[in-house]
Amino acid sequence: MAGGRPAPGRDFRWLWAAYGASALGTGLAFSAFPLLAITVLHQGAAEVASLAAVGAAVGAAVAVPLGPWVEFRRKRSVMIAMDLVRCAALLSVPVAYALGRLGLAQLLLVSVVVAAADITFGAAAGACLKALVRPEAMVTAQARLESTTWTATVVGPPLGGALVALLGPVATVAADAVSYLLSAAGIRAIRGREPRPQREKREKSARFGDLVEGWRHILAHPLLRPLFLHTVLVNGLIMATAPLLAVLMLGPLGFTPWQYGLAFAVPCIGGLVGARLAPGLVDRFGRHRVLLVAGTLRVCWPVGLVFVRPGVGGLLLVMAVELALITCIGVFNPVFAAHRLRVTETGRVVRTLTAWSVTGKAVTASLTALWGLLAGLIGAREAIGLAGVLLLATPLLLPRHEAGTDPRADGVRVLQDTP
Repeated sequence: MAGGRPAPGRDFRWLWAAYGASALGTGLAFSAFPLLAITVLHQGAAEVASLAAVGAAVGAAVAVPLGPWVEFRRKRSVMIAMDLVRCAALLSVPVAYALGRLGLAQLLLVSVVVAAADITFGAAAGACLKALVRPEAMVTAQARLESTTWTATVVGPPLGGALVALLGPVATVAADAVSYLLSAAGIRAIRGREPRPQREKREKSARFGDLVEGWRHILAHPLLRPLFLHTVLVNGLIMATAPLLAVLMLGPLGFTPWQYGLAFAVPCIGGLVGARLAPGLVDRFGRHRVLLVAGTLRVCWPVGLVFVRPGVGGLLLVMAVELALITCIGVFNPVFAAHRLRVTETGRVVRTLTAWSVTGKAVTASLTALWGLLAGLIGAREAIGLAGVLLLATPLLLPRHEAGTDPRADGVRVLQDTP
C-alpha cells in the first residue's frame, strides 16, 4: 500500500507489464505513419490528414459489431488475438518498404486494421481491469497505467528517432509490431482463471440492442453523458491539429525529425507527474473537483501553438505548451477512467467502452479531415489557432455537480445514481 491506498494486486502487474510493452512500442513509432507519408511518399497536409482520418473512421466502423461479440467472450483471449492482429498488420509495412511496394493505400489499410484492433483491445482490457482490480484500488491502477503511457512517450520518440537514423524510417514500425508480441505474452501470463461470460437466453436475439447498448448507457447516465461529450470533443480537436503541426514544423519551419520528436517527448514528463499526483489529489479534494479543474485547465494551452516560429524559441514554445497540456491530462485521465469503470456494470463494460472509443475515433477522424481541408484553405497555422480557440469553450460541457455522492468521495464508492 502507498499512502494508505491498497495495491492493485499480482495479476494486475502482468497486465501492467503487457501494457508497458505495447506503450513503449507506440512511443517508438510516434507519428511513424505521418513521417513515412511526408518523408518517403512525399505527401502534403491534406494526404497526411486523410491518412489519420480515414484509418480511424473506417477502423471505428469495423469495431462497432465487435463490441457485443467481445462482451460475451473471455476478454484475455480477445486481447491476445488483437495483439497478434496488430503485429501482423504492422509487419506488412517494413516488408512492403523493403520490396519497394509501400504506398499510401497500404498505410491506410494498416491504419484501419490497427484502429479496429485498438478499440476492441481497449474495450476488452477495460473489462479485464475491472475484474482484476478491487474498486478501492482502481484509481491507483489507472494512475500506474497513465504513468506508463507518459514514461513510454518520453523514452520512445528519442529512441525511435535514433532507430530511424540508424536503420531507416520503417524500423520503428517493426519495433511497434514486436511490442504487441510482448504484450500478448504478458496477458498470457495472468494466472487467474477467467470464466466464459454467459448471455441470458432472453437476450440472444437482441443483436441490434447489443450494438447500441453502450451509447444508451452513456447518454442515459447524468454524469457519463457530459464527460462523454467533453472528452470526445477535446480529444478530437487536439488530435485534429497533430498532423498539421507535423507538416508545419517539418516543412516551412524547418525542424528536423529528431527535434520534432524531442518537442513532444520531453513534455511527457508532465504526464508522468500528473498521473502520480492524481490519486493523492482525489483523496484530498474529491473526484468531481479534480475532474472539473483538470478538465478545464487542460484546454487552456493549445491555442499557444499558433505562435510557434523557427529556431530554438519556437521549439521551446511547443515544449512549454505541451508540458502544461500533458500535465493536466495526466491528472485528468486516470481519475476519469476509474470513474467510468465504476459507474458501468460489469456486463456492459465492453459495449460502453467500445461505444466511447468508436465515437471518439469517429469524431477525431471527422475533425482531422475537416482541419486538413481548413489548412488547405486558410493555412496550417490558422487552422491550429482556430482549434485552440474552440477548445477554450469545452469546459462548459463538464458536469457542474455530482448529485448523489459525497462531495469528498475518493473515487472508490459506487455512485448512488449508478444504473
